Amino acid sequence: MKSRSITRAWARASMMLALASAAVVSSSAAQTAMVAEHGAMNMRLDASELRSALNRLLQEHVYLAGAATGAALSGRDAEFKAAATALDGNGVDLSKKIGAVYGAHAESAFLSLWRRHIGFAVDYTTGVATKNKAKADGAVNALVNYSQDFAAFLSSANPNLPRNVVADLTKSHVVTLKDVIDAQYAKDATRTYQALRAAAGHMSMIADPLAAAIAKQFPDKFTN
Repeated sequence: MKSRSITRAWARASMMLALASAAVVSSSAAQTAMVAEHGAMNMRLDASELRSALNRLLQEHVYLAGAATGAALSGRDAEFKAAATALDGNGVDLSKKIGAVYGAHAESAFLSLWRRHIGFAVDYTTGVATKNKAKADGAVNALVNYSQDFAAFLSSANPNLPRNVVADLTKSHVVTLKDVIDAQYAKDATRTYQALRAAAGHMSMIADPLAAAIAKQFPDKFTN
């Protein structure tokens, strides 16, 4: 019964997030495009502020994902829904950072791609919770393949981001997040928080080079 409840909770929350996110993207698309085309292009931005923002958002992503998976595995539906909603909001904020640099189309594409890996993490959590090894293994394979897609997206937008390097860093993120879920399922509190710290700490290895690459790509837009 508990595993069915978790599965139903994931399904309800995924539908809720999809509807809410569609509304957010629809209502803000015109404004985002205007900011990207007229505002961001004509302002000198601080590269260190971009780096700080990306670090904060990516670390927040890890902690919110951990909160969502922990609540789901324990059958705390209300807590899971709240964490999942906050997690998607974090993804929207990240996409806006991308959109401010590359425009509305890139913002929308990034958000869609970002949500994919959250969905695969959902599948892995569900597979673990229901003891469905095939589902869990399939989700891991999907996450590994996702690292290549995510790397292709970033490297195509920025020549200063080598595809193989980005893919390896993204794969490491996937692995560290999997470690969190496994520790939560094992109800090992010490291991869970150690894994969360490691996963959050790893995000600077993505945020820092991403910010540096963007600043290098647009030297007329960013101050050091």
